[in-house]
Amino acid sequence: MKRKICGYYKDELDDWVALLDCAHGQHVRHKPPFTNRPWVETVAGRTEKLGFELDCVRCDRFEFPDNCSYYNKSPDFNETTIPPGLRKDHSTKTGTWGLIKVRQGQLKYVVGEHHQVLCPSKDGIVVPNMLHHVEAIESVRFCVEFYRVEKS
Repeated sequence: MKRKICGYYKDELDDWVALLDCAHGQHVRHKPPFTNRPWVETVAGRTEKLGFELDCVRCDRFEFPDNCSYYNKSPDFNETTIPPGLRKDHSTKTGTWGLIKVRQGQLKYVVGEHHQVLCPSKDGIVVPNMLHHVEAIESVRFCVEFYRVEKS
């Protein structure tokens, strides 16, 4: 999934890492001849690339960022009380992650062509800005917990 660069930091090996708007980091090394990113070597070059989009493989793998904190949750829903908005494609805003917690039964979680069956032993991770919806498979009870990235 494409994510915008919103800042930079150096890792423990003194390599540059782009901070993406999803809160994941991605190395942006300049290591010719295989990786040519001379722009990362200067403040002006890095500043010019703010807002540039990179593919975030961690979002593609549905991985929470390291610095997310719980801040709210939905009420519990069942197969008859699932709001219409959750039954059709929708997304969370930039910086808001979700965790679908099934307490009883099974729930189908659909993200594009990808779908998975959630149950009490398998939560669903909601990635910011990624269209998704849910479908009741059987009698189910679930809620959605919301997380946001802590600003450092």
